[in-house]
Amino acid sequence: MGTFHQNKGELHGITVVVKTSGNEIFVGRCDEVRPDGVVLLDADVHREGEGDRSPEDYLRQAAQFGVWKKFDRLVVPTDRVVSVERLGEVEA
Repeated sequence: MGTFHQNKGELHGITVVVKTSGNEIFVGRCDEVRPDGVVLLDADVHREGEGDRSPEDYLRQAAQFGVWKKFDRLVVPTDRVVSVERLGEVEA
């Protein structure tokens, strides 16, 4: 059985980690990777220096329990994206 959205790329529907040049980490379900950015659904963000968790602790908890969404849908602009990885493959 195939996917209904074959033209959205290999990460469509996968929970991913998007790291940015601004020391932000976004975790959400990837809708698509477009020329203007990475579209995430049901996403959360961790900004370095906010809160009491380190980026490593944030990713460890996200991998174990998921995230509490702050955004229904957002686009992380291409010029800010440093990396896009599957959450299950990120080593925290």
